Amino acid sequence: MHPKPLKQLFMNQPMYQPEKIRNIAIIAHIDHGKTTMLDSLLKQSNVFRDHEKVPERVMDSYDQEKERGITIFAKHTSIFFEDFKINIIDTPGHADFSGEVERVLGLVGSVLLLVDAQEGPMPQTRFVLSQALKMGLRPIVVLNKIDRPHADPDRALNLTFDLFVELGATDEQLDFPVAYASGLGGFAARDLKDPRVNMRPLFELIIEKVPAPSGSLDQPFLMQAITMSYDDFIGRQACGRILEGKIKKGDNVVKIDKNGATSNHRIVRIEGYHGLKKIELEEAGVGDIVALAGIENVDIGDTICSPEKIVQLPPITLTEPTLSIEIMVNNGPFVGKDGKHVTMNKIRERLNQEKRANISLKIEEVASREDAIRVCGRGELHLAVLLEAMRRENYEFAISKPQVILKEVDGVKQEPMELAHIEVPESYSGTVIEALSRRKGELRMLNTSEQGITTLEFAIPTRGLMGYRNEFLTVTRGLGILTSVFESYIPWKGEIPGREKGVLISACAGKVTGYACFALQERGTLFSGPGEEVYEGMIIGENSRDNDLVVNITKAKQLTNVRASGSDENIILTPPRTFTLEQAIDFIQDDELVEVTPRFIRLRKRYLIENERKRKEK
Repeated sequence: MHPKPLKQLFMNQPMYQPEKIRNIAIIAHIDHGKTTMLDSLLKQSNVFRDHEKVPERVMDSYDQEKERGITIFAKHTSIFFEDFKINIIDTPGHADFSGEVERVLGLVGSVLLLVDAQEGPMPQTRFVLSQALKMGLRPIVVLNKIDRPHADPDRALNLTFDLFVELGATDEQLDFPVAYASGLGGFAARDLKDPRVNMRPLFELIIEKVPAPSGSLDQPFLMQAITMSYDDFIGRQACGRILEGKIKKGDNVVKIDKNGATSNHRIVRIEGYHGLKKIELEEAGVGDIVALAGIENVDIGDTICSPEKIVQLPPITLTEPTLSIEIMVNNGPFVGKDGKHVTMNKIRERLNQEKRANISLKIEEVASREDAIRVCGRGELHLAVLLEAMRRENYEFAISKPQVILKEVDGVKQEPMELAHIEVPESYSGTVIEALSRRKGELRMLNTSEQGITTLEFAIPTRGLMGYRNEFLTVTRGLGILTSVFESYIPWKGEIPGREKGVLISACAGKVTGYACFALQERGTLFSGPGEEVYEGMIIGENSRDNDLVVNITKAKQLTNVRASGSDENIILTPPRTFTLEQAIDFIQDDELVEVTPRFIRLRKRYLIENERKRKEK
């Protein structure tokens, strides 16, 4: 371990030469072990102190990442092996957050492609790998979880090679190095027969195969802002990899925005990483990934360069979003009872703040609407993470059903199409195939394993998957896995059937009673339980039939002074169904809204807002 305090160690040490730096990103499908692998690399590189308590999935520091068990934001760490500095970026595996992956691939010289030795490459693997190959990177393939009982690394390796060929990899990219590892077991090997001791073989492979950063320390300083961070004391910080030259605290730089406008600034702070800790640096050079403070109004894609040589780098372009929702002022009867920020000005201010730091979201005004703003993203989960963050910050608002973003190419209306990967027990496969075929899906692959698990691959319009995930979990009794990734735009497929069942709507305001719930639970599935407050027009359940039904869920039992045998028997209630934010967005139809407050998620009919607007106009 280093005997000196970290700050002193970094302030006094010489700057790393570019040939001693390696920059690498870890990419993989969801749950193939990226973050766990990084845990092992961090622990074995001695970046933690002897008695420091290290949590599992240490890189997933954001609240929602810990709760959902997925990586949402790309995060950067530096580890040290012998006299080399290795900068590693942990990337999200879910396709909804692919904007994070697309940006950070510009920072690195190679990628570690993690593939589950049992499952092989999956849809998200295809997406992130295609991005890396397009950028000319030469991946290192790591077959992870080889200590699992049903692991078949040879099959996984063959499937990975086939995927490289399918994605048009060059001969150099096809000649990829391979390592066998277990992130949980904390070991890696270059060959299956090698002893399984520690991660040293993987460290050595990274040093050997990842190219050192190009650029020269003698050239004028040049960098592009790839991500943003914010500090209450020093303001916005631009994070990126130094492409040329070096930078010292107090140096003057020129910022060039996407329109070519220049402005002069002075660097007040340079931050680098040691393990998970941000460390202040006096000086940084080519290949270092750093955060610079002192550049006002810096934005993602801006060029930061030396006044000696002013050069503008090409802007960062990302894949267009495929889904949009409208965020509106909550004007329901319970507005302001739970949330603190309820006005459109506050909501707009918060979304504009998000727009500056998250360029994979597109935020725009809605024509002729003062009480709504449109947010476009990659998928329901991508949008739900932003909405969940806002509700935790005490915002209160209403949201509409997501709509797909359409394009017109040569006069033909086109819509987004996704590649859905599904794993279900064999007995449920027929039901799933029937449902997805009805939603305009085309079956591309069907395979059943020895364990009785059927794997399906469907090409299906994004509209066909919207609202299906809840139904999928119900019909497979929670045993199915469904993931999807955007593939391309295709000609409009026509009408797709929506939710098959109607809803139960509250006829009046008041408190839900157990007596009314008992009488109504045979009519469908309730979303509200005894004691909860409801209002007229609120959706309180799903009808067992295809029509909407207005009911009184606040009805109390009429009491009399006459005793009768059997009139006071116990009632047994089925617990109400509770929605997460994504499930609620998935459930609603075009004439319905989700009301989001810090403590509650309510569903209601849209006509409440329409009627309120008409009443104000009169």
